[in-house]
Amino acid sequence: MTDITSPPAARQKRNTIVLVLAQALLGAQMPMIFTIGGLAGQMLASNPCFATLPLSLIVLGSVLSAQPMSEFMAAYGRRAGFILANAAGAAGAAVAAYALYIGSFPVFLMGSFLTGIYMSAQGFYRFAATDTATPEFQPKAISYVMAGGLVAAIIGPQLVKVTSQAMLVPFMATYLVIIAINALGPFLFAFLDIPAPGRRKKHEHHEGRTRRELLRDPVILVAMICGMVSYALMNLVMTSTPLAVVGCGFEEGDAANIVSAHVLAMYLPSFFTGYLISWFGKEVIVGVGLVILAASGAVALTGVELDKFYLALMLLGVGWNFGFIGSTAMLASAHAPSERGHVQGMNDFIVFGGVFLASLSSGGLMNCSGAGNTQAGWQAVNLAMLPFLTLAGAALIWLVMRPKETR
Repeated sequence: MTDITSPPAARQKRNTIVLVLAQALLGAQMPMIFTIGGLAGQMLASNPCFATLPLSLIVLGSVLSAQPMSEFMAAYGRRAGFILANAAGAAGAAVAAYALYIGSFPVFLMGSFLTGIYMSAQGFYRFAATDTATPEFQPKAISYVMAGGLVAAIIGPQLVKVTSQAMLVPFMATYLVIIAINALGPFLFAFLDIPAPGRRKKHEHHEGRTRRELLRDPVILVAMICGMVSYALMNLVMTSTPLAVVGCGFEEGDAANIVSAHVLAMYLPSFFTGYLISWFGKEVIVGVGLVILAASGAVALTGVELDKFYLALMLLGVGWNFGFIGSTAMLASAHAPSERGHVQGMNDFIVFGGVFLASLSSGGLMNCSGAGNTQAGWQAVNLAMLPFLTLAGAALIWLVMRPKETR
């Protein structure tokens, strides 16, 4: 399907709607996978310390594919990149289902890695919303697209409840449903109206700043740091949550409900985050997000009762929303259109690189600290947030306090 020429206002509205639906429907697979991934890994792995390794491999796949995916979209367009990612998501789910059938942890890790390619592309939905949006509409477009995750937060965990034990092999039916979800992608993205910029010829040079020059821009650097910390800490805690909940004697259904509440808290504020950014500024909203993330860790350290799991994870979601959307808006306003491929790919490589390290550490902190005691492991996970929140907070304060003539 060729790109449709639409008036600018109609185009930005059309693309925002398509990307909201993509976040809502196709994005439902991510809360599904993060709900069951650690539990499936625990079932397949010979060492419980490796239970969350499949989730780490998802993030590693996202890290390694972020820059190539960004360059691919810069050359062939958003639609082609998103459809390619759906194919990878379906392949990853198929490999994971086969791994569960044969009881192979290494094969399960291969499927998880392929899923990471889809996860990388989903991260670009928010950037795609700004491609045809006016500068004034950009924060709202980002916020609306992220709000689509609210539907994903409802659909995903409910599908887990219905499918996790629907077949003789636990969780296998869940991955089969994920294959079907990815099959919707090509039909949905057929309506996306973002012209492909086209590939540069070999003799043509990249316009704009180099990657090194971009990293010297204080706004870009701080936006990347705060985005990475917000996303990495959210993933650090969320990855261990199902293990902590079940390990403390609660049911898998309780874990699914807590993850659902968490994902709702991640995306529900998106209906007004864009407006808050317009009123108070990007840096203020990012700062508030970091404070709320700290509050989440403080609540989690007070105990392992069910209500405290709910409150801590809901605060974690809101903190991520403010920190990540605010950082994305900072980044989107700090580079030229010609620098888009470099900046967005580099940003998501850094962000998801931090998320990979966080998810890799999560299982070890949860299962292999505190002599295997679940409560001690949960405390270790939440205490690990402190130094990174300090780093992000210091970077943000430095940016805000810089003399005006140097900004």
